[in-house]
Amino acid sequence: MNQNYALLFWLNRSKARNGKAPIYCRITIDGKRTEISMRQSVDPVKWITQAGQAKPHTTELRMLNNYLEMVKSKVYKHFMELNAKDMFITGEMLKNLLFIVDEKQHSIISTFDYHNQKMKERIGIDVVPSTYIKFNTVLSKLKLYLKANHKRSDMFLTELNHRFVVDFEHYLRVKEQIAHNTAMKYITMLKKVVNMAVNNDWLDKNPFVAFKCTKHNVHREILDEAEIIRLHEKEFDHERLEEVRDIFLFCCYTGYAFADVEKLKRTDLAIGIDGDTWIFAKRKKTNTVSNVPLLPQAEEIIQKYSNHPHCVRTGVLLPVKSNQKMNAYLKEIATLCGIKKELTMHIARHTFATTVTLSNGVPIETVSKMLGHTKLATTQIYARVLEHKVSEDMQKLKEKFSIKIQKKDVI
Repeated sequence: MNQNYALLFWLNRSKARNGKAPIYCRITIDGKRTEISMRQSVDPVKWITQAGQAKPHTTELRMLNNYLEMVKSKVYKHFMELNAKDMFITGEMLKNLLFIVDEKQHSIISTFDYHNQKMKERIGIDVVPSTYIKFNTVLSKLKLYLKANHKRSDMFLTELNHRFVVDFEHYLRVKEQIAHNTAMKYITMLKKVVNMAVNNDWLDKNPFVAFKCTKHNVHREILDEAEIIRLHEKEFDHERLEEVRDIFLFCCYTGYAFADVEKLKRTDLAIGIDGDTWIFAKRKKTNTVSNVPLLPQAEEIIQKYSNHPHCVRTGVLLPVKSNQKMNAYLKEIATLCGIKKELTMHIARHTFATTVTLSNGVPIETVSKMLGHTKLATTQIYARVLEHKVSEDMQKLKEKFSIKIQKKDVI
């Protein structure tokens, strides 16, 4: 990349103190200036403006000139190295290279790599694989953003500012066509990595702290009671469709996500404090306990597949296929059952939270516990109270209110 480069040293006489003025280095690239304080001062009388150096009358002034020459050579060397890599060079980049001793350690990409490597080492301890994968996804998007918006493969932490994260959010939404909530999750993860850099003293403060991540309420598809019954009663000609239907319904009756039901084993079954069968397991996503007492319908499905060859051979509870295949077959099942909604495995979890539990009077705290949520607010997002439940509750209120008024009239 052909860029015009110039460097000169000048004296800022307006900031002169005690008879000395500070020396600045001015880097000009394609007409854009970047000023760098040399943290050195000199008597203006002893400065040669045209040469950009001090009059070499004393040993001290000659040492100052040697220092300025070293800076000039160092900056030019960095410029040529970056130019050889065909990078888009800015004065800020050269400024940071001048003062940062270890450029790799303090760049945003190498910092992200460092964070992700540490996270990888903690998988199975307090990090789940899916979280590690998400951070790697953000890193990939960040690299694409740097290339598209900054024509660079990396940036120094000290170059980051509020505008950077605003433009990154815009890139995610417009160029990558990423939904608002997902973009906010990506930026939250980026902020976490930069916070780590601050805690490690690689950066004075988080330049993204003023950026507020917001969340939009999204419509979560669920099945109503009639659709669950339709699924339950449907007879299929193909065994694969019957198996997928049963596993989907099992998730509707237990609230387990695909990643959790996939790894359930017969050893996860035990008798609970009520004398009934429970599943005692941990959620793969959060590693939190998710103990669920089984509804009779869920027990029937477990019993149905107790002698299934795959279950006997591997010890798993149900013959779960890959998530991709499960969702593909669910689309076929929805068509055969006349269900107009796009069925996915995660709809089963939403259905458990709403149609199966909350709409039948199960307290939200209990639902939250069974779903393995660490915050009640998470359950409130999942669990949307159905219109018919609102109608039923208001009908009960009308009856109670009417009785109270009648009693008052009698008195």
